[in-house]
Amino acid sequence: MKRSQTRPGRRPGSRPHQEQELYFTDRGIEELEKRRGEEEVTFEWLAEQLRTFVDLNPDFEVPVERLATWLARLDDEDEDE
Repeated sequence: MKRSQTRPGRRPGSRPHQEQELYFTDRGIEELEKRRGEEEVTFEWLAEQLRTFVDLNPDFEVPVERLATWLARLDDEDEDE
């Protein structure tokens, strides 16, 4: 598999492993899936972990906020209009 530090030509919603590419930033996601993929968690637990992460890593406050907002609004039909 090819590793890249950028996401050239990646379409929204596309999955790099379907295209036989593994992007540099996907390594952590794949580790998470491998180590904890069988676990079930609540969004309450996830929210607390995100808060703890931001407390320890304040430089990531904006990206974490964007991720949390994106996750919260995934099913909003109003956003698609």
